[in-house]
Amino acid sequence: MSAAMATLLRRSLRPLRAFRGHPRPAAGNLFLPRRVCPIRATSHGAGLLYPEHIPTSLVQKALLAAGSAGMALYDPYRHGYRTLKVLRDQMRRDPEGAQILQERPRISLATLDLGKLRSLPEDSFGREYLRFLDVNRVSPDTRAPTRFVDDEELAYVIQRYREVHDMVHTLLGMPTNILGEIVVKWFEAVQTGLPMCILSALFGPIQLSAQSLQVLVSELIPWAVQNGRRAPCVLNLYYERRWEQPLRALREELGITEPPRRVEGLA
Repeated sequence: MSAAMATLLRRSLRPLRAFRGHPRPAAGNLFLPRRVCPIRATSHGAGLLYPEHIPTSLVQKALLAAGSAGMALYDPYRHGYRTLKVLRDQMRRDPEGAQILQERPRISLATLDLGKLRSLPEDSFGREYLRFLDVNRVSPDTRAPTRFVDDEELAYVIQRYREVHDMVHTLLGMPTNILGEIVVKWFEAVQTGLPMCILSALFGPIQLSAQSLQVLVSELIPWAVQNGRRAPCVLNLYYERRWEQPLRALREELGITEPPRRVEGLA
């Protein structure tokens, strides 16, 4: 790593020093929707807490924990139980978050009404979310199911985090290029405190050009951190009931401002 890049990354660490977390092809017929079922505390065989659960021994848990840091940029959904419990407790205390935990909605091609989303007014949240999927050629069905969490409620929390990731992109106005993903990870790191968000935010910039790194550190990280601190926890938002709300009004409700510049042309 060059001295200039190291200096820029040291500067980018400053917003996290005082950090305190809150107490892909277009969506169409190109994808066959896989079966989506709520994650519930029911019996699914010996030791299974939910359909995709893979029970692990203490040794396996240790190996997964040891590997999570090194694999964070490649498998950004490893996590710490303590942070998940904090997020779960936040959802329990919030009326909308508690309802989400109770009803366990899922986001996939099987649950989304794409025809309804396309019929919504321009600039509505639902229409802009669908536009995000189309323009960036992503699908909600690309989110991997939770497997290694030995608590069905915490498994749903991390699953919900994965499935609303594209909604966060839409709220922030960020594309899915490298720079856009890093900006979203900074926002999510401040919002959730999840280890893989923090690691991705810190080490993702290694892939950037010098120009993009300068823009990230001087403009986009401060903006993402400020918005992450100001906005309520995005896991407490029942997105499926906000489709018709104008995106601008939803951003104002959450305290999310427009990004300081467009990042589509930067990488």
